[in-house]
Amino acid sequence: MNTKTPSSRPSLRYLVLRGLAGGLFAGGIAALSFGSVAGAQTIAGFNSNQPVNYAADRIELQDRQNRVVLSGDVQIRQGDLQLTAARTTVAYTDSGSLRIQRIDATGGVTVTRGNERASGSAAVYDFNRRVIVMSGNVALRRGSDTLNGGRLVIDLNSGLSSVDGAGAQSSGESGRVSGTFAVPETD
Repeated sequence: MNTKTPSSRPSLRYLVLRGLAGGLFAGGIAALSFGSVAGAQTIAGFNSNQPVNYAADRIELQDRQNRVVLSGDVQIRQGDLQLTAARTTVAYTDSGSLRIQRIDATGGVTVTRGNERASGSAAVYDFNRRVIVMSGNVALRRGSDTLNGGRLVIDLNSGLSSVDGAGAQSSGESGRVSGTFAVPETD
Protein backbone atom coordinates (compact mmCIF):
# COMPACT_ATOMS: atom_id res chain seq x y z
CA MET A 1 0.00 0.00 0.00
CA ASN A 2 1.28 3.45 -0.89
CA THR A 3 1.77 5.55 2.26
CA LYS A 4 2.23 8.85 0.46
CA THR A 5 -0.53 11.37 0.73
CA PRO A 6 -2.01 12.61 -2.53
CA SER A 7 -0.54 16.08 -1.97
CA SER A 8 3.03 14.78 -1.48
CA ARG A 9 2.97 12.58 -4.58
CA PRO A 10 3.85 14.17 -7.91
CA SER A 11 0.95 14.28 -10.35
CA LEU A 12 1.11 12.12 -13.44
CA ARG A 13 1.02 15.27 -15.56
CA TYR A 14 3.99 16.81 -13.72
CA LEU A 15 6.00 13.62 -13.93
CA VAL A 16 5.37 13.06 -17.62
CA LEU A 17 6.00 16.68 -18.56
CA ARG A 18 9.25 16.90 -16.63
CA GLY A 19 10.53 13.59 -17.93
CA LEU A 20 9.59 14.25 -21.51
CA ALA A 21 11.16 17.68 -21.47
CA GLY A 22 14.53 16.19 -20.59
CA GLY A 23 14.16 13.38 -23.09
CA LEU A 24 13.12 15.62 -25.91
CA PHE A 25 16.01 17.99 -25.27
CA ALA A 26 18.36 15.02 -25.34
CA GLY A 27 16.83 13.87 -28.57
CA GLY A 28 17.45 17.31 -30.03
CA ILE A 29 21.11 16.98 -29.20
CA ALA A 30 21.14 13.63 -30.98
CA ALA A 31 19.53 15.12 -34.05
CA LEU A 32 22.09 17.90 -34.23
CA SER A 33 25.21 16.10 -33.09
CA PHE A 34 26.83 15.35 -36.42
CA GLY A 35 26.98 18.98 -37.52
CA SER A 36 29.64 21.61 -37.41
CA VAL A 37 30.12 24.52 -35.04
CA ALA A 38 26.91 25.97 -36.45
CA GLY A 39 25.11 22.85 -35.20
CA ALA A 40 26.54 23.36 -31.72
CA GLN A 41 25.32 26.95 -31.76
CA THR A 42 21.86 25.73 -32.74
CA ILE A 43 21.83 23.35 -29.76
CA ALA A 44 22.91 26.10 -27.42
CA GLY A 45 20.05 28.28 -28.67
CA PHE A 46 17.36 25.68 -27.97
CA ASN A 47 15.03 26.68 -25.12
CA SER A 48 14.43 23.48 -23.11
CA ASN A 49 11.99 25.34 -20.84
CA GLN A 50 9.34 25.53 -23.56
CA PRO A 51 6.05 23.70 -22.97
CA VAL A 52 6.04 20.01 -23.92
CA ASN A 53 3.07 18.56 -25.79
CA TYR A 54 2.69 14.80 -25.92
CA ALA A 55 0.24 12.27 -27.26
CA ALA A 56 0.10 8.49 -27.27
CA ASP A 57 -2.50 5.78 -27.61
CA ARG A 58 -1.84 4.88 -23.97
CA ILE A 59 -0.04 6.46 -21.02
CA GLU A 60 0.55 4.30 -17.96
CA LEU A 61 2.02 5.33 -14.60
CA GLN A 62 3.78 2.35 -13.03
CA ASP A 63 4.14 3.87 -9.58
CA ARG A 64 5.75 0.87 -7.86
CA GLN A 65 8.37 0.56 -10.62
CA ASN A 66 8.91 4.35 -10.71
CA ARG A 67 8.27 4.73 -14.40
CA VAL A 68 5.86 6.17 -16.93
CA VAL A 69 5.21 4.29 -20.18
CA LEU A 70 3.82 5.98 -23.29
CA SER A 71 2.87 3.52 -26.02
CA GLY A 72 1.26 3.53 -29.43
CA ASP A 73 2.17 6.29 -31.89
CA VAL A 74 4.04 8.35 -29.29
CA GLN A 75 4.47 11.97 -30.35
CA ILE A 76 6.34 14.46 -28.20
CA ARG A 77 6.89 18.08 -29.25
CA GLN A 78 8.79 20.90 -27.60
CA GLY A 79 9.00 24.04 -29.69
CA ASP A 80 10.23 23.05 -33.16
CA LEU A 81 11.67 19.76 -31.87
CA GLN A 82 9.66 16.55 -32.28
CA LEU A 83 10.24 12.95 -31.18
CA THR A 84 8.16 10.04 -32.45
CA ALA A 85 8.39 6.38 -31.42
CA ALA A 86 6.21 3.35 -30.86
CA ARG A 87 7.01 3.31 -27.12
CA THR A 88 8.78 5.57 -24.63
CA THR A 89 9.59 4.72 -21.01
CA VAL A 90 10.64 7.32 -18.43
CA ALA A 91 12.31 5.84 -15.30
CA TYR A 92 12.63 8.05 -12.23
CA THR A 93 13.41 8.12 -8.55
CA ASP A 94 11.18 9.82 -6.04
CA SER A 95 12.94 10.26 -2.71
CA GLY A 96 11.67 13.67 -1.70
CA SER A 97 12.26 15.19 -5.11
CA LEU A 98 11.62 13.81 -8.54
CA ARG A 99 14.71 12.82 -10.54
CA ILE A 100 14.66 11.34 -14.03
CA GLN A 101 17.09 8.41 -14.35
CA ARG A 102 16.65 7.16 -17.88
CA ILE A 103 14.49 7.56 -20.96
CA ASP A 104 14.13 4.68 -23.45
CA ALA A 105 12.40 5.06 -26.82
CA THR A 106 11.84 2.10 -29.15
CA GLY A 107 10.12 1.34 -32.41
CA GLY A 108 11.03 3.66 -35.25
CA VAL A 109 12.51 6.44 -33.15
CA THR A 110 12.74 9.73 -35.04
CA VAL A 111 13.83 13.14 -33.80
CA THR A 112 13.29 16.12 -36.11
CA ARG A 113 14.01 19.82 -35.93
CA GLY A 114 13.71 21.96 -39.03
CA ASN A 115 15.62 20.22 -41.84
CA GLU A 116 17.51 18.01 -39.35
CA ARG A 117 16.48 14.44 -38.60
CA ALA A 118 17.91 11.53 -36.62
CA SER A 119 16.30 8.10 -36.80
CA GLY A 120 17.03 4.62 -35.50
CA SER A 121 15.39 1.56 -33.99
CA ALA A 122 15.95 2.61 -30.37
CA ALA A 123 17.33 5.46 -28.27
CA VAL A 124 18.40 5.65 -24.62
CA TYR A 125 19.25 8.72 -22.56
CA ASP A 126 21.02 7.71 -19.34
CA PHE A 127 20.79 10.80 -17.12
CA ASN A 128 23.23 9.44 -14.52
CA ARG A 129 26.01 8.73 -17.01
CA ARG A 130 24.94 11.66 -19.24
CA VAL A 131 25.13 9.47 -22.32
CA ILE A 132 22.72 9.23 -25.24
CA VAL A 133 22.77 6.14 -27.47
CA MET A 134 20.72 5.74 -30.63
CA SER A 135 21.02 2.31 -32.26
CA GLY A 136 19.72 0.18 -35.08
CA ASN A 137 20.31 1.55 -38.56
CA VAL A 138 20.94 5.11 -37.44
CA ALA A 139 20.40 7.73 -40.12
CA LEU A 140 21.27 11.40 -39.59
CA ARG A 141 20.13 14.03 -42.09
CA ARG A 142 20.74 17.75 -42.31
CA GLY A 143 19.54 19.19 -45.58
CA SER A 144 21.26 17.08 -48.24
CA ASP A 145 24.05 15.90 -45.88
CA THR A 146 23.71 12.33 -44.58
CA LEU A 147 25.45 10.05 -42.11
CA ASN A 148 24.48 6.37 -41.71
CA GLY A 149 25.69 3.84 -39.21
CA GLY A 150 24.62 1.29 -36.68
CA ARG A 151 25.00 3.26 -33.46
CA LEU A 152 25.34 6.90 -32.41
CA VAL A 153 26.87 7.59 -28.98
CA ILE A 154 26.86 11.08 -27.48
CA ASP A 155 28.80 11.64 -24.26
CA LEU A 156 27.45 14.88 -22.79
CA ASN A 157 30.29 14.99 -20.23
CA SER A 158 33.09 15.04 -22.78
CA GLY A 159 31.18 16.50 -25.72
CA LEU A 160 32.35 13.57 -27.86
CA SER A 161 29.94 12.08 -30.39
CA SER A 162 30.71 9.01 -32.47
CA VAL A 163 28.99 6.81 -35.02
CA ASP A 164 30.05 3.23 -35.62
CA GLY A 165 28.83 0.52 -37.97
CA ALA A 166 27.66 -1.95 -35.32
CA GLY A 167 24.31 -3.29 -36.50
CA ALA A 168 24.19 -1.26 -39.75
CA GLN A 169 23.51 -4.14 -42.09
CA SER A 170 20.09 -3.42 -43.58
CA SER A 171 21.48 -2.43 -46.99
CA GLY A 172 23.67 -5.52 -47.30
CA GLU A 173 26.82 -3.73 -46.16
CA SER A 174 29.04 -5.18 -43.47
CA GLY A 175 28.48 -2.61 -40.76
CA ARG A 176 30.34 0.41 -42.08
CA VAL A 177 29.65 4.09 -41.51
CA SER A 178 28.73 5.93 -44.70
CA GLY A 179 27.33 9.23 -45.82
CA THR A 180 27.38 12.16 -48.19
CA PHE A 181 27.94 15.86 -47.79
CA ALA A 182 27.46 18.80 -50.11
CA VAL A 183 30.50 20.81 -51.10
CA PRO A 184 29.79 24.55 -50.97
CA GLU A 185 29.94 26.28 -54.32
CA THR A 186 32.53 29.00 -54.73
CA ASP A 187 32.04 32.14 -56.76
